Amino acid sequence: MEVLDSSAFIHGYDSDDQTASIPAVQAELTGETALRFDAEEGAGMHIHVPGEGATGRVRSAAEELGDLAELSETDLRLLAAAFELDATLVTDDYAMQNVAERMDVRVRVIAREGISEEREWQFQCAGCGRTFDENRDRCPICGSDLTRKNPT
Repeated sequence: MEVLDSSAFIHGYDSDDQTASIPAVQAELTGETALRFDAEEGAGMHIHVPGEGATGRVRSAAEELGDLAELSETDLRLLAAAFELDATLVTDDYAMQNVAERMDVRVRVIAREGISEEREWQFQCAGCGRTFDENRDRCPICGSDLTRKNPT
C-alpha cells in the first residue's frame, strides 16, 4: 500500500498498488489536482484518519530530529498514516523523508531525489553562535533568533 502526499496528485503520480491518503490532503488541493484526488478516491483509494498515538510518535520523532517546525499538521498525519498502515509514503518533502527514515517507514519520491541520510539538526544562534540540540523561539543566552543547521 502507498500513502499519497499532495505532491503525488500535483505530479500526476500513478500506482498499481493500493493507495491511501488523509482528508487534510484533499483540503490542500485545488483545481485539476483536486480532481485527481477525487478520481483516485473513486477508484478505491482508502481515506485514513490516523490515531493520536501514531501522530504523537511521529511528532516525537520529528522533534528529536529537529524537523518538527518544518512539518505541517498534514505532514505529521500523513507520516502517522503510513506508519499505522505499514505503507510506503509517496512524497517529495525532505523533512517528511527524514522522519520516515527514523520511523522505518518506506518512502518513494516522485519528482526529486530522495534524502541520502537521516539528519539530526542543530540550531545555531544568529547572535552569539552557540548551538542547541532543540529548537527554541530565541537563544536563552543572548535572545537572538536561532537557525536550523546541518551538524556535519
